[in-house]
Amino acid sequence: MQQNSSEPQPSDAATRSGGAVAHRPTSLPGNVIRGVLIGIVETVPGVSGGTVALVVGIYKQLIDSASALVSAARSLITGPQRLAAAREHLHHVHWSVVLPVLIGMPLGLFTAVQFIGDWVETHPELTRAAFFGMVLASIAVPVRMAGRLKGKHWIAGLAAAALTFWLVSLPPNNIEAHWWILLPAAAVAVCALLLPGLSGSFLLLTFGLYKPTIDAARDLDLAYLGIFALGMLLGLLSIVKVLKWLLDHHHTMTLAVLAGVMLGALRTLWPWQTEDRVMLAPAENLGPVLGLAAAGFLVVLVLVVIDARMTARHDRDL
Repeated sequence: MQQNSSEPQPSDAATRSGGAVAHRPTSLPGNVIRGVLIGIVETVPGVSGGTVALVVGIYKQLIDSASALVSAARSLITGPQRLAAAREHLHHVHWSVVLPVLIGMPLGLFTAVQFIGDWVETHPELTRAAFFGMVLASIAVPVRMAGRLKGKHWIAGLAAAALTFWLVSLPPNNIEAHWWILLPAAAVAVCALLLPGLSGSFLLLTFGLYKPTIDAARDLDLAYLGIFALGMLLGLLSIVKVLKWLLDHHHTMTLAVLAGVMLGALRTLWPWQTEDRVMLAPAENLGPVLGLAAAGFLVVLVLVVIDARMTARHDRDL
């Protein structure tokens, strides 16, 4: 798909080499499955849908498409030539990716909320261990996309890791789910959806809104879900343009920081911790925990290798 001439062009050498601009073709059924996976992991505190989008190779397409949709909405409101300008922006949406993902996400989310909360409560250590391994392997994706890293990239990535580690170490709160609290909380949570490493579910857990949100999704509480959706929309509008600009103009640095965020966020998935997020030493179930972590790591590693080979084959065919 051609780039919109009105959008800024990527400027980093890593981007110009083709990895961030030339997108590997994907199938419609495959993108529905990708959406299902994103929806499922968004119910798990500590795992980001953005991480899944990176691993399955559609992160940049989703960010570009969201940016184009925001631009189209802005053109309809502010003009000039409202309809013509909006159509031009909509032409640059990756519809073959966005629509299947939007179909798959609620399928995965509303299916997962039926049982994922029980898993987290009844088998917290084993559940966190599996996802710890998955996210650990996923860090290779932004590092590979970033290309050659210099000293400043390593420093920025480590600083992002330290800041994220501190942020996710904060103990959870318990608050009432009033609309004036739910609205900004949902806005912040959807920002985490766009940032690999930060989990929207984990932030809701920090705000004390994870269980009410899971219950509302399970029980189809339309009033609660409507306010939550409005907050998500506000959050999406506030961050997507900034994130796209960073990826286009500071590609390597942005991906280095995202990798650091993912590294620091592993703190949330440390298997042994109290409800107040105090880290504990490994317990007697060390064997099963290590086994599940290794299995999760290998699953993602296989996906990363497959995606890398398919991307390389696509680049050779261009």
